[in-house]
Amino acid sequence: MTSLRFIKGIGPKKAGLFGKLGINSIEDLAFYYPRKWIDRRPDKESNTPPYVVRQDVVCGEVVAARETYTAGGLVLFKVVIKNDRGGEAEAVFFKRRARGFDVFGSMRKDFRRGSRVWIVGESEENMFLTKIRAQEYYRDDDPTAKKYHTGRIVPVYPLTGGITARLMRETVAAGLPFSIEGAGDFLPARIREKRALFDRAEALRCIHFPENYFQLASARRRLIYEELLLFALACAIRRRQIREIPKHFSYEIKRHLLTPFRRNLGFELTGGQKKAINEIFGDMRSPVPMARLLEGDVGSGKTVVALSAMLLAAENGAQSAFITPTEILASQHYFTFEKFLKGLEVRFELLTGSTPAARRKKILEGLACGEIDIVIGTHAILSDGVKFRNLRLAVVDEQHRFGVRQRAAMRDKGELADVLVMTATPIPRSLFLAMYGDLDLSTIKEMPAGRKPVSTLETDEETAFEAVNEEISAGNRVYIVYPAIEESGNAELKAVKTEYEKICHRFPGFKAELLHGRMKSADKKRTMDNFAMGRTQILVATQVVEVGLDVPEATLMVINNAERFGLAALHQLRGRVGRGNRPSRCLLVCGNRTPEAAERLDALVNCSGGFELSEKDIYLRGAGDIFTEEQHGDMGFRLADLSRDGNILRQAIDDKDGILSIDPDLSAPENAGVRKKLIEQYAGKWNLIDLS
Repeated sequence: MTSLRFIKGIGPKKAGLFGKLGINSIEDLAFYYPRKWIDRRPDKESNTPPYVVRQDVVCGEVVAARETYTAGGLVLFKVVIKNDRGGEAEAVFFKRRARGFDVFGSMRKDFRRGSRVWIVGESEENMFLTKIRAQEYYRDDDPTAKKYHTGRIVPVYPLTGGITARLMRETVAAGLPFSIEGAGDFLPARIREKRALFDRAEALRCIHFPENYFQLASARRRLIYEELLLFALACAIRRRQIREIPKHFSYEIKRHLLTPFRRNLGFELTGGQKKAINEIFGDMRSPVPMARLLEGDVGSGKTVVALSAMLLAAENGAQSAFITPTEILASQHYFTFEKFLKGLEVRFELLTGSTPAARRKKILEGLACGEIDIVIGTHAILSDGVKFRNLRLAVVDEQHRFGVRQRAAMRDKGELADVLVMTATPIPRSLFLAMYGDLDLSTIKEMPAGRKPVSTLETDEETAFEAVNEEISAGNRVYIVYPAIEESGNAELKAVKTEYEKICHRFPGFKAELLHGRMKSADKKRTMDNFAMGRTQILVATQVVEVGLDVPEATLMVINNAERFGLAALHQLRGRVGRGNRPSRCLLVCGNRTPEAAERLDALVNCSGGFELSEKDIYLRGAGDIFTEEQHGDMGFRLADLSRDGNILRQAIDDKDGILSIDPDLSAPENAGVRKKLIEQYAGKWNLIDLS
């Protein structure tokens, strides 16, 4: 690796700042991709790509320059230049006044009358004078200006304090020839030809400094393709690896827990639940570890399916862990387990960061000696301090918060334990094949008998409160949800603590209680119990109620500032009602209805099913927002977006199948580069022992 300090102007201090961005050598520069591009050419192409921003550039001779001061503490530096294309333009620079500091000192020298400059910014026509809100400027005698910063398509990079956009571009430009030189092209020539892909060196050059939109699009396509192909290959090899290692244990269906559990449910399982249970039981009884994703809409009964699997493990003397992303969700699931497992000879416990020390010690001892059959908690269950005597099954709820590494950690915790992951965010098949290629898939598409669709519509606050009064007067229960716990500087954003007091005064004959994430666990449990038992008619809450609560008597969900919630969260919140046989409604009360918010809200009003809604959700906001940043690091993506790049994704999946069907171990000479790249990127963090 070559130190950045070989680049002119990069000393130890600046090299340290680049290190904060993950750039530790000249070789790293080529792979520090721009986050967007700005077209600063005077003659721009039509059909600008969505990842390119058009910006105005004016070049000319300085006619006049002066400073003005505002009452708000701003200093305005106004420059009039004679435009090379004829006419004049006025550019305005804004800076905040600093006592004892001349904020525009250096600019006065650069903008002397007669000097020639380039000014970049946003312009507006004002009769015959073009006004520009200036963002950057460059002297015309600066040799780097036209080369990297103006008159071309300019890369825009993520930055850190002390690294300017100008310094970053010039550093990348200086190091790029050396960085590209050792990059190599690991894709087989036949695939490059088949997909008409740029050579890797050319793609790396054009991703930073393209000459036109064709070069930029081609560079992005090549680099996105290689990211997606490597990921698809890693998933497939991980899947094969799991299925080739015997787990040395199996199960017998004894039914001394399963039969009374089914009998005590009080309802008949749906066909989808029965099918999923059979698929999971088949995996658990197979000689290799289970790796399965269970997806189903909100309220489709995934928890009952997971409990069936955990009871099969308990019948055979094995332990299970039920893992959730948050403490409040773990607590809510614990209450559900209390209801479903009542009277059964199975011991289950809740273990979270809020568990008192004495209680925690007792639970850890019970897990270590095998006295506890099922533990419910967050991913902290995977920490080194938690020991199991015989962990054989790990179930993960809300799977989109967990990546491949977390799944591997769960499996390793129990010496090749079976893993079942669940999601209420249905995933289109092409995304599933890429993101969860190491898993089999079970789907529950039908809802339990008697469930009625929830009527959803937008309304105003007064109409929503009238509906609240109507429902509680009829003996039903109501959720009223707000986006924030306490008031902030944003007057449009309503806070649950403030609004709770108003609601108590508005409905004096009924009991309302407050629920939010900062409350103590015991207080949250008491509040949820009161609502479930009917001692409370109105639950005034934040988004913490979006999962876990199952109250058949709840018939109305009012979501305030609905524009502030994502589509998946809105659907989850709506899923808290309509869980019995009573007609139910979800009312959306909006503040600032932006065009983007309107799309989400219209989708929710017009779609009742999660599968149809998930397709719209991914279209509206991209898979990049649905899955966590940690998962994206897990995937190794720098450019790819799994929803936006669907066509490239399908090509990568097809080519992955073609490669592995002929060369499953990637041992052929033409695949040597792919094998090496997979080892570098995935072998260590995904434990791909088939390759390393």
